[in-house]
Amino acid sequence: MRASDEMTIGNLARRTGLAVSAIRYYEEQGLVHPERNSGGQRRFRRSDIRRLSFVKIAQQFGYTLPKIANLMATLPEGRTPTKRDWEKISRSFRRTLDKQILTLEQMRDNLDGCIGCGCLSLKKCRLYNDQDRAARLGPGPRYMMGDRPKDLD
Repeated sequence: MRASDEMTIGNLARRTGLAVSAIRYYEEQGLVHPERNSGGQRRFRRSDIRRLSFVKIAQQFGYTLPKIANLMATLPEGRTPTKRDWEKISRSFRRTLDKQILTLEQMRDNLDGCIGCGCLSLKKCRLYNDQDRAARLGPGPRYMMGDRPKDLD
């Protein structure tokens, strides 16, 4: 790494808005891989700004650190990731976000019918689960999550 491409952990913290302790933690999790200078101090690449910014964004969308680490494992370590490298991650990220958006839209639309209903019509309520029939579909409020009971259609 050229000296002009090196950053101290303090400078990286200022550039990303992360605490130094968070950067050290992300290093422990394998999300960044600084080199050490002759004095043993960490030296980060300028490209680590983008890597850690991606971590912050992905966490805001509910990604766990292990999932983020799996995505970032596809990035090269010996060079700055290219646009093509980031596009590979972006496709996967976009598919997940599209699913989350669809789920949120369905929940919003289903709740529109619930607000103010007072559950006067339990047969049509998406929260109502007569005889726990939705259990076979999985955990959680299955009908609100998009599963369709035959008697609500």
